[in-house]
Amino acid sequence: MKKICLHNRKELIESRKDLRRKLTPSEAFLWKHLRAKQLDGKKFVKQHSIGKYIVDFYLASDKLIIELDGEVHQNPAAMEYDAQRTAYLTGLGFSVIRFENKMVFDNLQSVLMEIRANYKEK
Repeated sequence: MKKICLHNRKELIESRKDLRRKLTPSEAFLWKHLRAKQLDGKKFVKQHSIGKYIVDFYLASDKLIIELDGEVHQNPAAMEYDAQRTAYLTGLGFSVIRFENKMVFDNLQSVLMEIRANYKEK
């Protein structure tokens, strides 16, 4: 039986690289606070793929996914896609938390507290 690769599938390498080079302003801002184990010594990665989806930020030790949503996520089609995506990821045992881009800029400390509240390892 062939083992199915769930993380960082080869066919998504170029898409992940492109997304890393073109972080949104909110992703870049949050990344400054997550990278290099700055938040509680936890190793976050950006633009990590799980299955066919590329997530904004991923914390493997806690199976935690962080998604940042801009205005494009506010239409019904995008909301349905996000719901299906979240259902798939939570079905695999991952926790998914979402923040609006504006919240990252306006209330960073609250965002970081929410991330901490979702650690599996305390």
